[in-house]
Amino acid sequence: MELEQAVGAFAALAQTTRLGVVRLLIEVAPNGVPAGEIATRVAVAPSTLSFHLAQLERAGLVRSWRRQRQVIYAADVDGMRRLVGFLVRDCCRGRPEICGDLARLAPACAIADPLIANGDGARVMADSERPPYTVLFVCSGNSARSIMAECALTRFGAGRFRAFSAGSMPKGAVDPTALALLASLNYRTDHLRSKDWVEFARPDSPPLDFVFTLCDRSADEVCPVWPGQPMTAHWGHQDPAAFDGPADKRLQLFKRIYFEIEGRIKVFSSLRFEGLDRLSLTRRLERIGQLAAADPLVEPA
Repeated sequence: MELEQAVGAFAALAQTTRLGVVRLLIEVAPNGVPAGEIATRVAVAPSTLSFHLAQLERAGLVRSWRRQRQVIYAADVDGMRRLVGFLVRDCCRGRPEICGDLARLAPACAIADPLIANGDGARVMADSERPPYTVLFVCSGNSARSIMAECALTRFGAGRFRAFSAGSMPKGAVDPTALALLASLNYRTDHLRSKDWVEFARPDSPPLDFVFTLCDRSADEVCPVWPGQPMTAHWGHQDPAAFDGPADKRLQLFKRIYFEIEGRIKVFSSLRFEGLDRLSLTRRLERIGQLAAADPLVEPA
């Protein structure tokens, strides 16, 4: 981060409402919060809040995306890391015995995840000579949608991705209709289980590169602090496990949801990360989440 960028970021933070918004968004990061909820929680009029959010977004501290009729705002963790890195980069002339815990912030603001810096400071995803990307799919029950996504990415990721799934309130068993459908599509199902997302937030858990929420409930919940500071996006799908009706209709719904998920997985797994900066990749991930069942499943621009 250059001096002028840092000055702009600190200027944006030097105001009570904006600082309160940033602290709120950092608390729930990497999840986002609808603009209306932010206005309520920081007790400011929506029109006034829009001005402050625009200031923070221009300073690179906040990012936004649209989810149906709502605009969601989240802390730009990457921008925060660059700002903190600017402050502590040369702390005590690189003497950690003096800086203590403060010195540990400097490596965290260097490129410690799958993103690497190019010559002009932009961040790009390196595809070559690196282990598979680790992806976690989350929904509340981890009994259907996230399970199907885990299977689909394992197949279509062709060894480039390691896929996992978990739930904020796991049901403890995979839905029988999901298992039957997956078996009919020649997936292995003997290893599948419904599990708590806490399994992926422990100190010894594998660092995550991406986390995708597949239901609105899990997207709005305060998630654990994931290791690896993964990129996140919301890919909402109807919950087929909630359907209460004839078995043939239930299977038909599961098939529709599965192929919606498969379509998004195919787009995601075809992305070439090398050469994409973080903002461009974020927009592509969000665009994938906006694809409707009738949309052409092509790589978003």
